[in-house]
Amino acid sequence: MLARGDLIRGPMQNFFATERSSSCISLSQTQVRDKDMKKAKLSLAWQILIGLVLGIAIGALLNHFSAEKAWWISNVLQPAGDIFIRLIKMIVIPIVISSLIVGIAGVGDAKKLGRIGLKTIIYFEIVTTIAILVGLVLANVVHPGSGIDMSTLGTVDISKYKATAAEVQHEHAFIQTILNLIPSNIFAAMARGEMLPIIFFSVLFGLGLSSLQSDLREPLVKMFQGVSESMFKVTHMIMNYAPIGVFALIAVTVANFGFASLLPLAKLVVLVYFAVAFFAFVVLGLIARLFGFSVIKLMRIFKDELVLAYSTASSETVLPRVIEKMEAYGAPKAICSFVVPTGYSFNLDGSTLYQSIAAIFIAQLYGIDLSISQQLLLVLTLMVTSKGIAGVPGVSFVVLLATLGSVGIPLEGLAFIAGVDRIMDMARTALNVIGNALAVLVIARWEGMYDDAKGQRYWNSLPHWRSKEKLPVGEISSN
Repeated sequence: MLARGDLIRGPMQNFFATERSSSCISLSQTQVRDKDMKKAKLSLAWQILIGLVLGIAIGALLNHFSAEKAWWISNVLQPAGDIFIRLIKMIVIPIVISSLIVGIAGVGDAKKLGRIGLKTIIYFEIVTTIAILVGLVLANVVHPGSGIDMSTLGTVDISKYKATAAEVQHEHAFIQTILNLIPSNIFAAMARGEMLPIIFFSVLFGLGLSSLQSDLREPLVKMFQGVSESMFKVTHMIMNYAPIGVFALIAVTVANFGFASLLPLAKLVVLVYFAVAFFAFVVLGLIARLFGFSVIKLMRIFKDELVLAYSTASSETVLPRVIEKMEAYGAPKAICSFVVPTGYSFNLDGSTLYQSIAAIFIAQLYGIDLSISQQLLLVLTLMVTSKGIAGVPGVSFVVLLATLGSVGIPLEGLAFIAGVDRIMDMARTALNVIGNALAVLVIARWEGMYDDAKGQRYWNSLPHWRSKEKLPVGEISSN
């Protein structure tokens, strides 16, 4: 016979077993829902695109309400955009210094570093010269400045760029450029955000660190490694604000200039976009293939960064992410941390491409027929003036102001294109980013330091592309 307690306990046990089973099922369903919600979360690229579209819409709306426009720009939109730019500038220098010191200390061979530096400068000079030549050829074939009535064009005040150009011309002599590489005070250079002196100091510091005994060297290397990794974590935090920053920055631009200013200069804008696409897919595509890479694959890796750089018209906003992703993709830290920041001063493919087109456009606008010798002089002048001044505000305008006078082109012509410069700046910034990312891979391959296995593992780990690419044997897609 069953005891009374057993009679009660049996049904109770069944009840609790059923409850536990229901709880497990409920928990399992909740986990599935949570996983689905995580999968459904918009990627950073989509968030930035939404911010871009909303910013254009709000900017176009404000452009028609001049009374309220000034208040919204000065009190809401401009500060919101400036917050994002300041956040990025806050982390760039700590990332460059810490990553470069760790990378250089890891290599420790001054002769090898000198070879890397020389190859980097040679590559930058060749590619930017090709960009200048491509721009000149396209501008001479298409004639974007011919047949435009100058009376229909609006002008923008460019006096601030003229002042900066005069200062740059004074300081941009060859000897002065060499002297400017060496900081008299590294903390002052850091405060001013002067990238080339910071790179120079970091390389020397890394070489000095590598020469120390291991008991002195390792603690410092670990400290800078910790700083570098911490700043990359901070970068990921800041990227959460990127869609708001993009929304604000593009809204300010559209509110100030509207779309009416685009119409008379549509031919120039379309030509610049075509030139950027041609250079990215054809010129950089051929270079990538020559060194065993794919520029399309590179664009897929940097899809978020390209959208962000395009939206903000600032290469600096993605510098930390370019360094991080190129290292993950198989390039050594020493090359990533040296080539990327140096490229921001010497390898601005999009900017040099645009500068050559803009110079010919203004000459055609004024009916000036430049001879072959004048255009060769323009190429040589751009090759010199476009290097080493990336930190200057409105760098492309400053370079053009410092260049146009050498071939007799009126500087006042820049005032006609200043109103549409932002829309062209967005495209050339995206090209600058992909050009510098490819430069890292080229130098790494050229030096025989690229890790193909690491690069393939990183590519396979990307969630959006795993299911579309053939995986190595034994690897199973998590999608």
